[in-house]
Amino acid sequence: MFQSSRKAGPLMKGALIAVCSALSILMFQALPSRAQQPAASAHHHRGGGGFTQPEPIDFNDHAGWTSMFDGSTLNGWDGDTKYWRVEDGAITVESSCEKPTGTIYLVWKGGQPADFEMKLEMRGEGAQVNSGIQYRGAILPPSEAGRGPGGGRQPSGVCPSGQPRGVPPSKESQAKWDMLGPQFDFDGRNQYTGQFYEQATGRGIIAWRGQVVHTEEGKKPRLIATLGDPKALGGYVNVDGWNQLHLIARGHEMIHIVNGRTMAILMDDDATKFRKSGLIGFEIEGFGKISIRDIWIKKL
Repeated sequence: MFQSSRKAGPLMKGALIAVCSALSILMFQALPSRAQQPAASAHHHRGGGGFTQPEPIDFNDHAGWTSMFDGSTLNGWDGDTKYWRVEDGAITVESSCEKPTGTIYLVWKGGQPADFEMKLEMRGEGAQVNSGIQYRGAILPPSEAGRGPGGGRQPSGVCPSGQPRGVPPSKESQAKWDMLGPQFDFDGRNQYTGQFYEQATGRGIIAWRGQVVHTEEGKKPRLIATLGDPKALGGYVNVDGWNQLHLIARGHEMIHIVNGRTMAILMDDDATKFRKSGLIGFEIEGFGKISIRDIWIKKL
C-alpha cells in the first residue's frame, strides 16, 4: 500500500493527509479529552446539578415515634400530684411565693433510654421560673436528695401580695423523685434556654447556648466551635408562647434544638461523668408556671 501511494505522487499524498486529518478531528470531537472532564464536573458542583437539598423535618410528623403523654392524665409519669397536674391538654406545674415548689421533678416511668430523640412543646410563664428536660438521669441517693436550689427552704418575710411566704415541700417528701444528670435547660428569663446543664453532679453548665463543647477525663471542657451569638439564638425562643424542643442523644453526643435552631452540642468523653442511659423527667424551680405537651420519643 505504501508503495502504491508513493507511485501516486504528491496529489495522492495530499488527499491521504486530508483524510487522516478529518478523521482525527471527528474522533477528537466524539471523545472529549480528559482535560475537559474535570471542568465539566466542577461546573456540576458549582451549579448543584444532580444534587438536592435535604427535606426539612415536620415537627408534627410522629411516624415511628412513641407518645409519652396521653394529653389528659399523668399515666406513665410519677411525681408529687400536689403540684404536677394536667390542664388544657398539657402537663403543668406552678410555683409561687405563696405556694413554692422548691426544686421538684416529674419522672417518666417508661424506662431508661440510651440513644434516642425526644420532641415536645414547652411554655414558661413568669420571669423567675426555671425548668428543663432531665435525661440519662438517676434518682439522687437519699443522703444527697433535696440539695438542689430551693429544696426544703424555710420561708422568710412576706410575698409581694402581702401574704406570708409559703413553705416548699420538705426534701424528704420529694426524695423519691429527686434527680441528677444532664438537663436541656429552659428558663423564663430566656438567659439559658437550650444550654446543656448538669444537675447535682458538680459539673453545672457545660455547653452554654451557642457552643459546641468537648469534655475529656481530667481536663476542663473545651470549646470547639460556636453555633452563633447567644443573644441572637435567644431571639428564636418564644418567651410568651409555646416552643418546640428537640433533643437528640446519640452515643456521646447530645444536641439541643429549640424552634429549629441548634442551641448547644456536647460531646462528652469524660468517662467519670458520662451517663450512657438513664431516666427522663421534668423539673421546676423558682416562681412561675411551666406547661408541657405533645411529648414524643424515638429510641435509636
